Amino acid sequence: MRSRLFRALLLSAAPPLAALAVRLLGRTLRMTRDERAVMPLWQAGTPVIYAVWHGRVLLLPWLYGGLRARVLASRSQDGDLVTRYITRLGLEAVRGSSSRGGAEALRLLARSLKHGRDVVVVPDGPRGPAEVVKPGVVALARLSGAAIVPVAFGASWEWRLRSWDSFRIPLPFARCVARFGEPIHVPRVANRREEEAARIELEDALRALGTSVDRAARR
Repeated sequence: MRSRLFRALLLSAAPPLAALAVRLLGRTLRMTRDERAVMPLWQAGTPVIYAVWHGRVLLLPWLYGGLRARVLASRSQDGDLVTRYITRLGLEAVRGSSSRGGAEALRLLARSLKHGRDVVVVPDGPRGPAEVVKPGVVALARLSGAAIVPVAFGASWEWRLRSWDSFRIPLPFARCVARFGEPIHVPRVANRREEEAARIELEDALRALGTSVDRAARR
């Protein structure tokens, strides 16, 4: 009974503590933001689908919570923690995953885009395989007509967890780079071959963007 209570208290305290820790860490970082590729969409007020690898996502809610985007979070206990964490940084969660509630989540995200809200998708989450794009984000782009914009975050010094995604935590005072890639458009009438081509294009773009921010941060 005591162990369950302790676990419940720990899980309850973790999201606000994590949000506070990220805010404090962020103040020490030397940040560079490269937003040139996405700026025309921002200026036009066009809703966007942001795609970022699971292992690189930690600091992005702190950096871009002001966008008030909606984020796809799984219905697992981990998803509960993610939801409470991102809401403290200005984002809003839509619950679902590729394995549980995926179709419903896609409809909710598509509705958000229709109403002018940006959305964030982690295309290799929630459990991998790492840096492999699942087809849901491409289906969302086809249904909504919104562009997919790849995003990456890199740090000159970081701690990598021994997890399936090698989750990255920048160390204090690291030099960091956040970069948006060129938008990827999926035709509403795309067939399976075209959807697969878009999936591969996004996968390649995210991997290349990750390499570029890592190099830029370490210069």
